[in-house]
Amino acid sequence: MAHILLQYSYLQILDFLTTVAFLMNGVQEGNPVVRWALIAAPSPVLGLLLVKLAALGLGVYCWQSKKLRLLAKINLGFALLVAWNLVSLILRAAQPASAVVVQ
Repeated sequence: MAHILLQYSYLQILDFLTTVAFLMNGVQEGNPVVRWALIAAPSPVLGLLLVKLAALGLGVYCWQSKKLRLLAKINLGFALLVAWNLVSLILRAAQPASAVVVQ
């Protein structure tokens, strides 16, 4: 049962890393809440870290309150998000610098 929380935590770390990679490559954050945290915090990485710590807290809450089906669905969503982020980063790296347009 604890494996679902471990998976959730791992996906949060992967999302953190892919978001940092996006930011380093000039891609704007798509989530308005996270975008606000990036601006409001003393540094964008700290803002992102605070968002991820809050997300981990929500994951622990779901796990402790036995909302495992919800946590499994969230894990699927984050797995798809991380995969999308990685594909986007690969496609961006494969394009010449003058041809890259990311929204």
